[in-house]
Amino acid sequence: MITKQRRIGTAFGAHSTADDVLAGIDLTGTTALVTGGYSGLGLETTRALVRAGAHVVVPARRPEAAERALREVPGAEVHALDLADPESIRAFAGRFLDTGRSLGILINSAGIMACPETRTGPGWEAHFAVNHLGHFALVQRLRPALASASGGARVVSVASSGHFLSGIRWDDIHFRTGYDRWLAYAQSKTANALFARHLDSLGSGLGLRAFAVHPGSILTPLQRHIPREEWLAQGWVTPDGAPSAGFKTPQQGAATAVWAATSPLLDGDGGAYCQDCDIAEPATTEDMLVGGVKPWATDREAASRLWELSAGLTGLDAF
Repeated sequence: MITKQRRIGTAFGAHSTADDVLAGIDLTGTTALVTGGYSGLGLETTRALVRAGAHVVVPARRPEAAERALREVPGAEVHALDLADPESIRAFAGRFLDTGRSLGILINSAGIMACPETRTGPGWEAHFAVNHLGHFALVQRLRPALASASGGARVVSVASSGHFLSGIRWDDIHFRTGYDRWLAYAQSKTANALFARHLDSLGSGLGLRAFAVHPGSILTPLQRHIPREEWLAQGWVTPDGAPSAGFKTPQQGAATAVWAATSPLLDGDGGAYCQDCDIAEPATTEDMLVGGVKPWATDREAASRLWELSAGLTGLDAF
């Protein structure tokens, strides 16, 4: 069944860390994959999963940087992958499948935010291409490994309360006119939530469940395209440069994705948008720090329509 957007009550919350969530959970023998698992929230996610016993595969657009970042994380392995390049995704997935390994956890954590107008491949807008289509293609390619996981598999898409700003722009998904970096980011985050919803409806019969998560507001390298003066104007930092009240540490920011990937409370359910280590309630304000989920990010018809569109663009539909 698709989980309703209603809090279920957990022992964790906004201040919990990924290690808190994994206390008492033994992931020995589990292979996990974390895109972007060498920077920001992804790095903290990788570290926590390894400490819980998982072996973590980290695909990286910059393998050398990933190797440096993970030098002290012996349970992680790095492979080259560019989510903006369909051929790179095909090659990476082929190499992984050739190993014969099952994949119990896949966390789609990599992404870009508010970058200058950029085109990839056949002219796709970069946020939509990297944050959504790249992960859509990766999951499609890795379907056999997910389907063969003993006890089932979970796919977690790292979305954002940034989805508050835009649903899917069906008439101009690739911003052929009037590019706006924040709306482009927002659309891709709505796409992350809709992807998880429809993937769960298709994959549950295979033992695959999917979730989308809002990690919270955290300052990481994700904001690299945003000038520091804008951080202050947006209220992200105080005048002395410290994170503003309500912002999480990276360790806290990684917690909800790890919770969605492992919590026994979610056994048998899926498709939900989560935050603060629980299922999110429908949003009742426009305050992104309060969060919640907007209706356009959980709409079943929109999720199905986006899936069909993405399958057409990538030429992939393995489910």
